[in-house]
Amino acid sequence: MKKLWENYSYALVLLAVSLIFSFVAKAQLNNEDAYITVTIEEGQSLWEIAEVFASEHNFTENEFVSWVEKENGIIGEMVFPGDELVIPVVAEQMEPTQIAGAER
Repeated sequence: MKKLWENYSYALVLLAVSLIFSFVAKAQLNNEDAYITVTIEEGQSLWEIAEVFASEHNFTENEFVSWVEKENGIIGEMVFPGDELVIPVVAEQMEPTQIAGAER
């Protein structure tokens, strides 16, 4: 056993560090942003949605609106009733949601 350790100690340490890193990386991925779909109601804007979900995403309202525009192919912040948008939320707080007006 001692000879095995002497010959392969670097490989064994590298393997152990790799496994630990893998577990940490997996845990980090599980805590990152998740996505939900919301349906736009009459009179809603992207800014109102950003305000409603302000505590559930890691963006400023400006960054949130830009992200939603980019990911949903929206030009000029124009959304219409019935549009379904994918929005980012923190995974731990995620729950299926459809919002009516600016309330939740």
